[in-house]
Amino acid sequence: MSTVRSSRRIERAGVNALRALLEEHDHIVQEIDGGNDHGEDMIVNFTRGGKRTGYWIAIQVKSGKKYKRANGYAIPVEDHFEDWRQSRIPIIGVVYDMKKKELFWVNLTEQLRSVDDSPGWVQVANVSRLNVETVHEFCAEVSAYAGDARMRIRAGSQEEALAEAVRARNGLDPETAPNPLFESMADFTLKHEERLHVILRDVRRSIPVQILVLIMVWEWPRQIRFVEGSMDISPIPWVMSLYSFMLLMALTIFFEFRAGRVPRETGSWLSLIASNFLWLPIMDPDGDRGWWGTTWIVAGVIIPSLGVKFLIVSFIGFARDRKKKQLQSGI
Repeated sequence: MSTVRSSRRIERAGVNALRALLEEHDHIVQEIDGGNDHGEDMIVNFTRGGKRTGYWIAIQVKSGKKYKRANGYAIPVEDHFEDWRQSRIPIIGVVYDMKKKELFWVNLTEQLRSVDDSPGWVQVANVSRLNVETVHEFCAEVSAYAGDARMRIRAGSQEEALAEAVRARNGLDPETAPNPLFESMADFTLKHEERLHVILRDVRRSIPVQILVLIMVWEWPRQIRFVEGSMDISPIPWVMSLYSFMLLMALTIFFEFRAGRVPRETGSWLSLIASNFLWLPIMDPDGDRGWWGTTWIVAGVIIPSLGVKFLIVSFIGFARDRKKKQLQSGI
């Protein structure tokens, strides 16, 4: 009967630990049969939100004391230098420290593309841990590199994508290379995906404010002309006061929506004030020296002055009451 190599348990320890970690986070792991192992132990397809992405990597896993170094770990290159260097999917090296029960990783393709000759060994820093706390960062960094290096894999099914990933190990394919003009942008969005989602959501919420600002800019010279034609006062302070009040109301509404509340009263008042004062230059573009123009000029002084005070006092009061309730519920 055939015997089982004593080193097999050590080799499998690293593969099992890495596979368990990746599958725990829903990534698709396909181990490579030992007979077809030419420097990689598994091919991995990253997922996001329960769906496959176009990012695939191959991983070489090493376990045991012989890969430990004084300042970290190391993976032997052997005869894989050109294969790992020219691969169209990133080849990642992972070392499993059986004593610490920890995984450490390095991008072999990236490291070997920076040299002209085989270094013999690729260093693995002892700070490059791969665990439940760092796996998301690991996936983001490697995916960004895969996109930047023109390695993205697309296919109709998992089997086709796996076959394409295996074929991609033979070298670069210019027919499927991404457009380099947008690769740096794609890398940035991938690294800051969550933050960009928040920003995009805020931009959508601020669309009414943006529209209001555009209308104000377009109306500025018309407001100036209306004031000059209605009363002998400096038009710029009058328009600035009115505009500042409307913008303060608009920003208040924006942040209320951001907090998950609907400021109906503030929205109603803003709609009423904006619809009247922004419509004035359209109705009477040259102003009116009679009671009509005087009334609106006086209103444009009183309403912003009182409105700003009322708005600030009201919302500070609302915030104070909410804090009181929170403190009381905490007690």
